[in-house]
Formats: sequence, structure tokens, C-alpha cells
Amino acid sequence: MSDALTSPAFDRRMLEALICPQTHSTLRYDAGAQELISDKANLAFPIRNGIPIMLLDEARPLE
Repeated sequence: MSDALTSPAFDRRMLEALICPQTHSTLRYDAGAQELISDKANLAFPIRNGIPIMLLDEARPLE
């Protein structure tokens, strides 16, 4: 069974309150990867169990 089926869903309303911790810019939600994307910082922040992990150390650099 995949995590997508067992993990709580991310509440998209959270996007209105969250910003990139590095650039303070808005984020976009990638439902397939379960990540919040900062286009300005070129970083992807993971969402685990429906909770966005907004730590720079946890972010994945985008190519």
C-alpha cells in the first residue's frame, strides 16, 4: 500500500498562510510528489502525513 493512500491529505488552504522560509515567496502544491514548491528558491519542501516540513535542511533542490 502506498503512502499516498494511507497519509492524511494536505489541506490546500494552508498555502494561503505558508511562504518559503528562504525567499519569503509564495509556494505551489505538487500533489503527485506531495511537495510544496518554491520556484524562486528552486526548492521542494516535503509533505509528510499531511504536514508540510518547511525546514531548509529537509528541502530538496530542484534541477
